[in-house]
Amino acid sequence: MNNDNINNINNGVVVISGGSAANNLVGVFKDLVAAGNGDGRCPLSYVIPISDNGGSSSELIRVFGGPGIGDVRSRLVRLIPDSEPQDHHPVIDEDAVSPTASYPHSSPIKQFFNHRLPVHPPTARLEWLDIVESRHSLWTSIPSPKKELIRSFLNHLNLEIVKRARPPHSVFSFQNAAVGNLFLTGARLFTGSFESAIYLLGVVTGVPEYVSVLPAINSNFSHHISAGLVDGSVVTGQNDISHPSAPTALPSDEDTVEDANLPGSLPTLRQQNIVFSKSPAPEERDLPARIERIWYINPYGQEIRPAANPKVIDAIRGSQCLVYSIGSLYTSIIPCLILRGVGAAILSSSIRFKVFILNGSIDRETGPASDPFTALDFIAAIARACSESRGIAGGECKPEEYRAYVTHLVHLEGEGTPVVDGKALKGLGIECLRVYGRRTREGGMRYDEVALKQALEAILGRREGVGGIGRRMTMGGG
Repeated sequence: MNNDNINNINNGVVVISGGSAANNLVGVFKDLVAAGNGDGRCPLSYVIPISDNGGSSSELIRVFGGPGIGDVRSRLVRLIPDSEPQDHHPVIDEDAVSPTASYPHSSPIKQFFNHRLPVHPPTARLEWLDIVESRHSLWTSIPSPKKELIRSFLNHLNLEIVKRARPPHSVFSFQNAAVGNLFLTGARLFTGSFESAIYLLGVVTGVPEYVSVLPAINSNFSHHISAGLVDGSVVTGQNDISHPSAPTALPSDEDTVEDANLPGSLPTLRQQNIVFSKSPAPEERDLPARIERIWYINPYGQEIRPAANPKVIDAIRGSQCLVYSIGSLYTSIIPCLILRGVGAAILSSSIRFKVFILNGSIDRETGPASDPFTALDFIAAIARACSESRGIAGGECKPEEYRAYVTHLVHLEGEGTPVVDGKALKGLGIECLRVYGRRTREGGMRYDEVALKQALEAILGRREGVGGIGRRMTMGGG
């Protein structure tokens, strides 16, 4: 995984995305860059947010500080080559609350880093000890030199966990912890560098060199977000914005808790949000009002304006195609766009195609159900975030300026999908491509990978025929 050869290359593809949703499209982006640079592949960069404070990441942040690594780990693990080719990848939510899923076509190393410890805390702790002491069956097919290298970082993390233990309250919970998250944290603590930890996991697991996984902010510190709603209320922390859960309460005397948080930090940022569902209960599904704006906060809740990872800026400026992928609009995409430097980089003349792949359904962040976002609302949110990144007060951006940030919209059509007014978007200079998809059990639609790849190839001018439009996709949007 090469992070150093992305400068001055004007044929790369940059994908801005979050975790599990966009993971299902990794094969599409892999194929898209396959013929992008003669006989080789053009660079492919994934820009991943680090503001997640839910799941097992919340416990790592609480005890060790540092960035939310769940989405970074999720993407790296999905990029690990399988032991045998697959035409169709199963839809797997790596962040689901469950013990290890079955990955019948995965290599042993991929199964290892995909593994989650049990939900029951005492059982999870015992299984963790089996892993670090080399007794677990996960090690069976991993070569000894690689096993001992991996185990050294896990043991380093284990030592740090033991050093920080202050029972009964200040103890680390292994509940539902992802082994990949534990490895990245151990490597980050050992090297002192988040970037080095990512590089190490990529090298150990064989992530292809033409792919770069870039955290939106390259930092050893935690970065949290807040959402301002149109009714004036504020929701703090990504977990509460996206999928609220019942957190583990802190003791009444918070001074008895020793963790990585600064004294006086917001209580909502100190909680354990380990167990959650991405399909909240009906009474939790809708926010009180639409989200108007997202911003970064310090541990005390004050707004800050962090700069983007310089390698993210370099990747964007050196690309021919920028893709805003599917995923949570306000907790996966927008946190990457509002960082200083990103908006200006997207306006770079070298980027010919700025493609927005519209979600196949409405979620908690793009509701409420009584007033769901349309495709134009999604695009407006992206444009405002990019404008805010450039220092424009309030992210003010006129509709006629949207095309500076989005040139093409790829979307599905069917029950539960956001409404697309193709005529209005075309009037703004944004081309729409409707592609084939399949219904999901949860409501909404899911992209057909072949159809989506054809649409992206048509946009990039790599398909033959009139406009490059195939039978699985049509121009226009309703």
